[in-house]
Amino acid sequence: MPVVRPSEAVTHEIHGALFVSHATPRSGSKELCAWRGEIPAGTKAPAHTVSHEEIFHLLDGELLITLDDRTERVAAGDTLIINPGATLTVENPTDRTAVSWVTTSIGLRAQLADGTVITPPWAN
Repeated sequence: MPVVRPSEAVTHEIHGALFVSHATPRSGSKELCAWRGEIPAGTKAPAHTVSHEEIFHLLDGELLITLDDRTERVAAGDTLIINPGATLTVENPTDRTAVSWVTTSIGLRAQLADGTVITPPWAN
């Protein structure tokens, strides 16, 4: 039974946010990946189009989420379902770090507006 202790989670940083990887094939996962996201105050991540469905649950804080052309303020306890092919922008306009939990299928890729494709190590 794979158990990932907090001290064993792998932390990655991109676009000013932290991605703390708990479940990947390297930690024993066969189909899903899961990570904790830490989005600092004042952070606005670039828009990106996702290749796989993501379930994004906000644990703490508030964010402005733009999904395709619709912007919503989400708060702790809210869950977003982000379908494959959707374009996502995450912004933290508050003065404190927001914390999320995200789950997706192994193999997620994200394409930025300039065509750059990112294969995040926390989702592969």
